[in-house]
Amino acid sequence: MSFHEVRFPADLSFGAVGGPERRTDIVELTSGFEERNTPWAHSRRRYDAGLGLRSLDDLEALIAFFEARGGQLYGFRWKDWADYKSCPPSRQVAPGDQVIGRGDGVTTVFALVKHYRSGAQSYARPIAKPVAGTIVAAVQNVERREGVHFEVDPARGVLTFAEPPTAGVEISAGFEFDVPVRFATDRVQVSVASFRAGQVPDVPVVEVRV
Repeated sequence: MSFHEVRFPADLSFGAVGGPERRTDIVELTSGFEERNTPWAHSRRRYDAGLGLRSLDDLEALIAFFEARGGQLYGFRWKDWADYKSCPPSRQVAPGDQVIGRGDGVTTVFALVKHYRSGAQSYARPIAKPVAGTIVAAVQNVERREGVHFEVDPARGVLTFAEPPTAGVEISAGFEFDVPVRFATDRVQVSVASFRAGQVPDVPVVEVRV
């Protein structure tokens, strides 16, 4: 897959509107009951990059970024200001934020994941694009050091331990992360006169599977 490991300017994504979407197939039966199913195992996020623009300089930065990505051709990183940490936004990232696996005495590679819980239900979201330098980890609540006990691949979202964790121990991690996205259009249309009057271009961005 064509992907550039570069983040859309975070000051421009601040103020953008967007969030997760699901796809649900609903069949209404003659009895009035419904059958509901989904072909998606994971949600997909959409945003409008145009809504974060505040000046003509911002517009120039957007166009430069759009051209460098070839429109829809190359994916890139996006900071979702509403959801970019392994913990609540008001807290600092900590090694025990998210359980990412259990040791079996053999496995050394563990993928990052964020759990969303409500009541008895939960959803495990794969995190493929963690932010380098923000990842901390622990084994059975004992913090481990990056570069000593484990290595991080920020392009794939995996931790590789120098030695396999003992069978049964809990592996956890804390991190900041980006959303892998691409532009959902090959065209950016803007009128400088309209922009000065407060009308911003519609620049849709959509999450991609990596």
